[in-house]
Amino acid sequence: MTDQTQTQPQGHAVIQSYLKTLDASPGVYRMLDGESRVLYVGKARNLRARVSNYARPAGHSGRIARMIANTASMMFLTTKTETEALLLEQNLIKQLKPKYNVLLRDDKSFPNILVTADHAFPQIKKHRGAKKEKGSYYGPFASAGAVNRTLNQLQRVFLLRDCSNAMFESRTRPCLQYQIKRCSAPCVGKISPEEYGQTVNDAQRFLGGKTTDIQARLASEMNAASEEMEFERAAALRDRIKALTQVQTAQGINPKGVTEADIIGLHMQDGQACVQVFFIRANQNWGNKDYYPRVGADVDAAEVLEAFIGQFYDQRDPPPQLILSNQIENPDLMADALTGKLGRKVELLVPQRGEKAELVDGALRNARESLARKMAETATQAKLLKGLAEAFDLPAPPARIEVYDNSHIQGTNAVGAMVVAGPEGMLKNQYRKFNIRGDALTPGDDFGMMKEVLQRRFKRLLKEDPDRKEGHWPDLLLIDGGAGQVSAVASIMREYGVEDIPMVGVAKGVDRDAGKEEFHRVGKRPMALRHNDPVLYFVQRMRDEAHRFAIGTHRAKRAKAVSKTPLDDVPGVGPGRKRALLAHFGSAKAVGRANLSDLKAVAGVSDALAETIYAYFHERG
Repeated sequence: MTDQTQTQPQGHAVIQSYLKTLDASPGVYRMLDGESRVLYVGKARNLRARVSNYARPAGHSGRIARMIANTASMMFLTTKTETEALLLEQNLIKQLKPKYNVLLRDDKSFPNILVTADHAFPQIKKHRGAKKEKGSYYGPFASAGAVNRTLNQLQRVFLLRDCSNAMFESRTRPCLQYQIKRCSAPCVGKISPEEYGQTVNDAQRFLGGKTTDIQARLASEMNAASEEMEFERAAALRDRIKALTQVQTAQGINPKGVTEADIIGLHMQDGQACVQVFFIRANQNWGNKDYYPRVGADVDAAEVLEAFIGQFYDQRDPPPQLILSNQIENPDLMADALTGKLGRKVELLVPQRGEKAELVDGALRNARESLARKMAETATQAKLLKGLAEAFDLPAPPARIEVYDNSHIQGTNAVGAMVVAGPEGMLKNQYRKFNIRGDALTPGDDFGMMKEVLQRRFKRLLKEDPDRKEGHWPDLLLIDGGAGQVSAVASIMREYGVEDIPMVGVAKGVDRDAGKEEFHRVGKRPMALRHNDPVLYFVQRMRDEAHRFAIGTHRAKRAKAVSKTPLDDVPGVGPGRKRALLAHFGSAKAVGRANLSDLKAVAGVSDALAETIYAYFHERG
């Protein structure tokens, strides 16, 4: 019997065949393997010239040579300019995550500070996401912690409220924030709208870098209050000046000659990279964050940094200056692309001396130290995975471990949780939660819950990655439970024809103490590990992380259920009108008892909606 499958041609010959139809237009090209998976996305000023380079049989780095050898087809998209090609390239890289591109894996949004503009007494608060609320936004800040520290400082200095509008309207006496001198209590008239407006202006000037002006004005007001023998007011102003001085001292890096810029330092070592970004806004340091883009051993720094910048600012507005540790491949092209995105000029600088060079040195030092820590953690993790394989007789150290747990209270608000670990530690962007749907389940049926979770998980895996080539299949399952749980899981896996994935049940010992766990495997006797074995601690950490994630998910679901009211089911009543109704009547029960004329009196509730609400509650009896 002869094999009828034909091997699809790959490599230089395939690439060469595209040259006949390509011209000198700028654009983006994609290289695909025999199964149409994208290997690489690139841009070109001249598509024909760029592709002809790949058609050469020699002169390539090891990474590019492997990529060419695996190429079975290509796709092309022409653009009007090379700048458009650059932007499209970075967008496609983030979308498709090709194997041979430098890839920025952490792409979370950054928080901002928002001073609202929809109230006579503006609120100051942390904001993340689309800027839809009316007000002034300041940021980005590197982390929620950096925002919280700045908000805490601003409240100490300017005494601005951070409570919601609904809470503000419901106050009849000052809250704790007023007692601890973090708010001026505008909710109960402790400050006039004019005075409060001045403090809001001061806070905004501070966030804009005008701290010297503010201190001078506060000092003048303090002296005037003292001369008029308003000693209490003078003391309050003195405390604000002192707090403002402490804020400036605590910020550390406060460059004089850099008003608004991102400082970006790259350090590479042994095929790994760390990019450190410092956010400088209004001559103040608003925090820093490290990134670990996926790179290869033969990728140079210019390519890594250009790819990072392109992907990092794909969904973010860049500042007017990017101060870099080293040059990128196409600085003018990148500057044009970012300028078009921001709508004003963006400069890319590689300083050699002066304050900017010192800032870059600081970013490089942080990148170097962060990468050293990361590599040490990775080495330790590799040793733990090897130990795990030896302890549980696995064929190789697992690249992906999935840990499952359930959480509920007497069967209510039941959730399943999956956490994932691998060579880089706990992979939090791979965690998944499962709202238990089984109506036929007996409350508290842990076996039934686990069955539903695993059925949904592996049904999806078999549908989306049946050939196990995307790296989403686990090499080991850890189950919180004993022999019964493992047996139940094994039967579920058999239903789906998946019997080659090892699984281990982690059960508390006879005293239910950490350190005395028993491990259960299919067809094998229970076993234990030495109480001081690092592998035991590793398993405990993974199990505890699954438990923490499951409980957190359960609490969030329970809190949502607790906050649910009958108003949630009334047609036409959204979050805003729900808040207005609750603020007016005090409770959903009172809304249900209200007569039609009272409902019509609520701000934002039309006559038609009032009739809908009235009918909803009274038709239900």
